[in-house]
Amino acid sequence: MTDSQDTPVLEIENLCLSYYTRAGEIPAVVDFSLTLKQGESVGLVGESGCGKSTVAMAVMRYMGHNGGIVGGSIKFKGRDMGSLDEDELRKLRGSEIAMIYQEPMAALNPSLTVGTQLMEVPLTHEEVSKEEAFERSVQMLADVHLPDPERVMAAYPHQISGGQQQRVVIAMALLSKPALLLLDEPTTALDVTVEAGIVELIGELSEKFGTSLLYISHNLGLMLEVCDRIGVMYSGEVVEEGTIDSIFTWPKHPYTHGLFGCIPLPHADKNARPLVAITGQLPLPHERPPGCNFGPRCHFFQAGKCDAETLAMEEVHTDDDPAHRVRCQRWNEIDPEDAIPEGEKHAATEIGETVLEVASMQKYYEVRDNSIAAMISGEGVKWVKANEEINFRAGRGETVAIVGESGCGKSTFAKVLMGLETATDGEVRLEGTNIGELPVKARSPEQLGSLQMVFQNPNDTLNPSLTIGAQIGRVIRKFGVESDPTKVRQRVLELLDKVKLPRDFALRKPRQLSGGQKQRVGIARAFAGNPAMVIADEPISALDVSVAAAVTELLMDIQRENQTTLLFISHDLSAVRYLSDRVIVMYLGQIMERGQTDEVFSPPYHPYTEALLSAVPIADPEVEKRRIVLEGNLPSVMNPPKGCPFSTRCPRKLGEICDNELPPVQFAADRHAIACHIPMDELRKVEPVIKIPEDRLAVGAAD
Repeated sequence: MTDSQDTPVLEIENLCLSYYTRAGEIPAVVDFSLTLKQGESVGLVGESGCGKSTVAMAVMRYMGHNGGIVGGSIKFKGRDMGSLDEDELRKLRGSEIAMIYQEPMAALNPSLTVGTQLMEVPLTHEEVSKEEAFERSVQMLADVHLPDPERVMAAYPHQISGGQQQRVVIAMALLSKPALLLLDEPTTALDVTVEAGIVELIGELSEKFGTSLLYISHNLGLMLEVCDRIGVMYSGEVVEEGTIDSIFTWPKHPYTHGLFGCIPLPHADKNARPLVAITGQLPLPHERPPGCNFGPRCHFFQAGKCDAETLAMEEVHTDDDPAHRVRCQRWNEIDPEDAIPEGEKHAATEIGETVLEVASMQKYYEVRDNSIAAMISGEGVKWVKANEEINFRAGRGETVAIVGESGCGKSTFAKVLMGLETATDGEVRLEGTNIGELPVKARSPEQLGSLQMVFQNPNDTLNPSLTIGAQIGRVIRKFGVESDPTKVRQRVLELLDKVKLPRDFALRKPRQLSGGQKQRVGIARAFAGNPAMVIADEPISALDVSVAAAVTELLMDIQRENQTTLLFISHDLSAVRYLSDRVIVMYLGQIMERGQTDEVFSPPYHPYTEALLSAVPIADPEVEKRRIVLEGNLPSVMNPPKGCPFSTRCPRKLGEICDNELPPVQFAADRHAIACHIPMDELRKVEPVIKIPEDRLAVGAAD
């Protein structure tokens, strides 16, 4: 083995991975090659099931008893990983090679303190004392920008936030200064502001320690910001690879073009330039077609050419990237203009009368401290102000988005709307009736049916023991849409048609459906009672980009047909910009800014809106974006700032007035309100966060 700078940290050549089941051998990854040098960052993107995580598990040698390498090799610093025994692998894992998982709570032991788990890394892999392990752990928590590291060391995982948990996992992975760090969807479940901070943090630490990074994600915007090179995977194969600039500027494979067509870029328009989902589904590993795996879903498929033989990677000769390669027989015959999918254009939906009107709504929670000290001081009762002075209205056929970080009060407001909580004060009027004080049990079937919800995780909302048809039919009967069994069944089939699912899915149970299909069932069930309003709470955040595009367009189509009002709750501002007519920006239970989408996404901004926009990953290298990374975390809802709730993190803070006085609500235009002490004239002078090239805007205008 050589430690020279020329030796790649990771070298994978013609790798083939399989799992063995009772049905036989399942080829998970075929002909995969990758070279990763010191300090380099490479990304793998593709739909769920394409083999990205399987590659990472193979590098770690975590494939279980029924999986293994059936061809090719994996070399780490020149050493063949396949030749290492368990003791040698155990020494490498955590010290030389580390992994950051998608779900931090799955990587942390809930019964041990953070400090115990961090100290375990140097104590296991290096001959150090407990005192040195403690000091190094505290320093690493400081390096990942966690406030009060010694307090975090003493805390259990459930006592810190999700963003803090992810930073702890990163600290744990970097404690022994590994040469290779594998990151499997490290920011999927995080707020955009936390994601921006963590991405920057990983970049800083990688540069500091010379760590090589292998990113796994379906977020192309994230890949653009963090990677030097990228590999696009489909059904166990890399179908295209090259530098970031080359792939994002001159994609060649139809699948890569399809992925870009699923992303709501800033110049996309839900009416003039709608997203186009990739047709069909990923083939199962044992049902791959002959020739090109993408053939059955490709608009450029040519019989006799694309299905004739196993395809090899071909070089795409460009001046900027001599290593750009593609697995396609027809890549040089395809006109890039034809490869960009175009959706069916729609006329803008006419917004009708007011359906929802929220006036000075408040939701407080009482928290009691029964300790003797609290009783003596008279502070035995405190109030958590989850929602404070919420004011807005939504019209028929309108899409209103509520955005903000976790803990800002978005979901609390949704619970009040649904009747799972009641408002403390103020009014929530749905079609003229105040429902804010009515718990769900006190609402009539008509009121329940007129307000429905699409949840983030369909697995938690579908009954595993009932068929899809039974679950949709129950809603139809419950809300009095139909009572005759024949008509109920017909209505179920019509709803399945609407959400573009086969009619025989009515007889299937949830376990027989994919995640995207389950979300479509959730949408069908939400619209089964002919609601006046649907609340969509993060409905696409856990989905692949292609499935998310399909679900997004489905929501839009059904909304247009039924003139339904849609309340879209999300932290994905790219999706919000694409979907919504109006945007409400919330922070610590209060509305910081509200207005039409174009108004909120261009100056004047509230400083918090400005920071949110800066944190959004954009999968377009030609779009310029100002960089603003928020420091610190949301203040405690038990002890919020006295003045402006954003004052503790605001990069434009004026001084004591922000700390001590609530900001006035200023109007930049009719219904475009900003709660800020900074004068409106000063807010208007702020440079745009996102700058779209003129030619992109011109294309949108022409459409």
